[in-house]
Formats: sequence, C-alpha cells, structure tokens
Amino acid sequence: MKIELLVIGKNNDKYVEQGVKLFEERLTHYCNFELKILPGVRKAQKYAPANLIQQEAEIIMRYVKKEDYIILLDETGKDYTSIEFSSYINKKNLSSMKKIVFIIGGAYGFSPLIYQMAKERISLSKMTFSHQMVRIFFLEQLYRAFTILNDEPYHNF
Repeated sequence: MKIELLVIGKNNDKYVEQGVKLFEERLTHYCNFELKILPGVRKAQKYAPANLIQQEAEIIMRYVKKEDYIILLDETGKDYTSIEFSSYINKKNLSSMKKIVFIIGGAYGFSPLIYQMAKERISLSKMTFSHQMVRIFFLEQLYRAFTILNDEPYHNF
C-alpha cells in the first residue's frame, strides 16, 4: 500500500521544512510514502474564503484519482490516540487498498466537493493549528504509528 500526503502551498518556515524532511525520511523505512506539495492559489488573499476553497478544490482534483482512498485531515474528523491510530493504519495496510491519500487543506478547510470525495476524516486535535504545522504533526504521528506497530521504543520517549 502506498501512502500519500497532499498539502496545499509551499512552506516558507525553515523549522517546518526541517521537521517535514526528518519524518519524511524516517517513514521511507516503513512504507511507500510520498509527500506532494500542490501549488497554492496565486494571490490567495484577494479571494473570499468560499472562493479560495473552491480554487483549492480544483487544484486537489488534479492530483487524486477515483480509486484513491481519500482521508481528510479536518477538525471535524474522528479523534484517535496514537495507539488507536497505529491500529487504524495497520488495518488499512492489511486491506486491499492500493493507495491512501491524506489531504491537508488550506487555511479555510475544504470545499463541499472534496468532502464528498473523502471516505473518512481524521482530526489531530480539537485545537486549531496552522496548516503548515499540521504537516509536521501528522507526519510525526504516522511515523509513531509505524514504530508502535514494529514494537520500537520511539513511542515511549
């Protein structure tokens, strides 16, 4: 099974980039993983939120296929503990899915079209985080899930 993470827009913060790279490299030891940074909407600040999420939906649509199992990282999604999430990943890994695509949207979330395409939603917290920081948080939790499944000590440090 391949795991893909789609994110909207480039990141300009070095510390975020370093964290993303760290966990991206670590994940290659456990799974077929790919991070795709989708182009952001040009001059996004000139759009109303509803228009911006529609523009972002059009970008996302270019990168997903009908057969992809799409999971949105969304504040309205299901909460998991790290142990529960590792079990969730294990079940997905044992299924016949070829590819899971996790998507982190922009600052205003997702359009109704993207919500309809998604099979599931996962929340990382009840708190609000920047969509830049969510990249690190999610990759760390995905890495943690694999270390839990492999009975490695990372989870307890």
